[in-house]
Amino acid sequence: MVFSSILFIFAFLPIALGLYTLVPKQGKNLILLLVSLFFYAWGEPVYVFLMLFTIVFDFGMGIFMEKKPHLVRKRIFIFTVIVNLSFLFFFKYWGFLLDTINQLFSLSIPYTPLPLPIGISFYTFQILSYVVDIYLGKVPVQKNIVSFGLYVTMFPQLIAGPIVRYKDIDDQLSDRVMNQEKFGIGVERFIQGLGKKVLLANNIGYVWTLISAMDVGEMSVLTAWIGIIAFTFQIYFDFSGYSDMAIGLGKMFGFEFLENFNYPYISRNVSEFWRRWHISLGTWFREYLYIPLGGNRVAIPRLFLNLCIVWLLTGLWHGASWNFVIWGGYYGLILFTEKVFLNRLLEKLPTFIQHTYTLLLVVIGWVLFASPDMGFALSYLQVMFFTAGASPIDTTGLYYLYTSLILFLICGICSTPIVHQRYTKLIRSEKNWVIPFGLGLNSLIMFLSIAYLVTETYNPFLYFRF
Repeated sequence: MVFSSILFIFAFLPIALGLYTLVPKQGKNLILLLVSLFFYAWGEPVYVFLMLFTIVFDFGMGIFMEKKPHLVRKRIFIFTVIVNLSFLFFFKYWGFLLDTINQLFSLSIPYTPLPLPIGISFYTFQILSYVVDIYLGKVPVQKNIVSFGLYVTMFPQLIAGPIVRYKDIDDQLSDRVMNQEKFGIGVERFIQGLGKKVLLANNIGYVWTLISAMDVGEMSVLTAWIGIIAFTFQIYFDFSGYSDMAIGLGKMFGFEFLENFNYPYISRNVSEFWRRWHISLGTWFREYLYIPLGGNRVAIPRLFLNLCIVWLLTGLWHGASWNFVIWGGYYGLILFTEKVFLNRLLEKLPTFIQHTYTLLLVVIGWVLFASPDMGFALSYLQVMFFTAGASPIDTTGLYYLYTSLILFLICGICSTPIVHQRYTKLIRSEKNWVIPFGLGLNSLIMFLSIAYLVTETYNPFLYFRF
């Protein structure tokens, strides 16, 4: 069940909100836990038992770790981390490892591919943040299994983030503010995220779906660029739209989640891009891996090693394929270059060149990310950069340019802060017509989104596969 579905919007969400509102304060966590487990079981009826085991295991290990001598605590901590990572490795990477071994050594080790538990990369990282923080004494051990279970399973961010660190939500699990204003803001945020996902990501993404299905050898340079720019917009509006919906849903139930996107396509270098893109993942890797490795305060060879470790793992976190490993290494190399010397050079250049540099490298990165394999990615890049003998322009490229130009312009504008800034300024003006205007605009977005969902079948969510 995805947020951008008729079933979720008109059945699951109203029932969940109704039950949550009716129960007294003492029962709200329990009802939200049960609702979240039902939500997960709807798509993964078998893996809900894995989820329940994970909750009980990590809750028990947390209590067991408390007040133990340092050496014992350390052993419990290491064991707990290994168990959690073992589940992630088995379901997500075991097949990739065996397939790689088979190819390298011309073997035929048999294995049966298993369906990936939805959201396992997200909730595993959340659990690890809890385990690390209680081991380091940054947060107290959670003594209420319902509250801990809710932290792990909370449906607004269970299957595609944002990744919520335990210390950011600890207090809210026991005491959170619910009022009409927060609920209204949550509804508005959900609608805006739904619009980004359904009206922008789905429509622009369909262009990429059609172009990526073509034979790369028959593409023109124009067609290739239109396709990957479409994907560049699709993945942003798809994932940031989901994050908006998750944050909005959290507010409806009284929770405050941290922002996950901050207009990454306005960045002036790749380092800034990654401070603005998937903020919760970047924060997790920085706090729990990069800084413990030494961060920036190390010699250049060690800095290179730290960035390689973090970004190769970031690539693997996104998917079990060499595409993602190379994609992670690609960004690790760029960030190393920027930290060592390139950023100092970029700062001296005009802002336009800084933006162009950043967007060019990001778009190349999306080719690696979106391609089914490295052969496709390399062929696609060759077409983009005139090294495959492809024609610069053809009728297919002109057709997609003509039919999608307005959509590209809308996506370009909406990927900057311009619309949000104008809307916020308008709302704060307190003019008499502002509230009716805001209600009308959000109602229109909701109506158009529902109309799309009723009539169209193309409704992917890119980050569900992670």
